[in-house]
Amino acid sequence: MKIYTRTGDDGTTGLIGGSRVKKHNIRLEAYGTIDELNSYIGLIRSMQSDLPTDKILEIIQNKLFVIGANLATDESISLIKKQLPCKKADIELLENEMDEMNASLPELRNFILPGGCQASSFCHVARTVCRRAERHIVELSENKEVDTNLIKFINRLSDYLFVLSRKLNLDKNAPEILWSPEVGD
Repeated sequence: MKIYTRTGDDGTTGLIGGSRVKKHNIRLEAYGTIDELNSYIGLIRSMQSDLPTDKILEIIQNKLFVIGANLATDESISLIKKQLPCKKADIELLENEMDEMNASLPELRNFILPGGCQASSFCHVARTVCRRAERHIVELSENKEVDTNLIKFINRLSDYLFVLSRKLNLDKNAPEILWSPEVGD
């Protein structure tokens, strides 16, 4: 099997279902950003050693692959889109994990700057990529049908990544860097 097909040399790409769109199409921006996010989560997984966290991140990566496939499917085969849902249980998993992590974290009284240990820093990068994906998905939803649970999951995932960044810093005894508007004045 060859990896290259040459079919995209004209600046288009094929969607699941067969239609072709320009590579700058918002649908591609949406699922391409999901792919980028998935890569960052893989990087985070490689930097931390907590097995329960790793399992959750693996579940998230698999869900992101499903979300990417959902977004890459054109309207001609709606059956596939229905087979690639984002469920309420997926959202609840993230909420439950955040609640569990928050129980062991110090109360947040200030904004914090991205940083701390390396894995935590990459959580912040992934969080911002997640927010960009969310913006693209919401824009796509203005013209194409997008599962509302999918949007909720991505919204919740950025929150999860923020809380995970804090947990990873706590696990590594890395300080949280508090935002101070007076620094440098």
